[in-house]
Amino acid sequence: MDEIIETQKKILEKLEVNIDIGLSRDEASKRRQDNGTFNVVDPPIKCPAWVCCLLPCIKSIPSMRRYREIQPDDAELLRDSKWTRYDAASLVRGDIIKVMEGDTIPADCILLSGDSEVLVDMRAITGEESTREIRSIEGYFQPVKLYYGGRVLQGSAIAVVSAIGPDTLVASLIQQQKFPPRESVLVNENDEEDVGIALLSLEETTIA
Repeated sequence: MDEIIETQKKILEKLEVNIDIGLSRDEASKRRQDNGTFNVVDPPIKCPAWVCCLLPCIKSIPSMRRYREIQPDDAELLRDSKWTRYDAASLVRGDIIKVMEGDTIPADCILLSGDSEVLVDMRAITGEESTREIRSIEGYFQPVKLYYGGRVLQGSAIAVVSAIGPDTLVASLIQQQKFPPRESVLVNENDEEDVGIALLSLEETTIA
């Protein structure tokens, strides 16, 4: 238990955020400006709206259809110590968010605390064979990554955003033309259960 709490502490320090306060409006604006992008993932096929209207068959292409299915609408986040709902596109790295049953995961994030059991469907993003059953220990999770576009089927949890928009897993898969995945894209299926994996994934990235 102490190891889990210590690892979470290091993750939050690396992302420069206080889990009880969240980011301030000014800090979130600064990070968005420094990052130069919003939390938006480009579609597999980019075309002007008028082209899509003239060629509606584009929307029926499997990758485009799946892309539309995984888009988040909004997100509940902690801003200046208050929980509020924002457009998902406004999220920045380091935001503290709350995900609950029925929600689409609005960004790549790391689970921190929540219900004793959270059921998440990541199959459309990672190509996993089944849904994930994630159990907490006294309300705390071993740091587990969830990805933009996944869906919470049961339970609720607090998480911290680790990547947005073009830096998310699904954006990378789309860029490599591997979306939707036909098999698991995770390097090691057991990685997500390792206490330190979420921290290690942040080693090469820093807040601007």
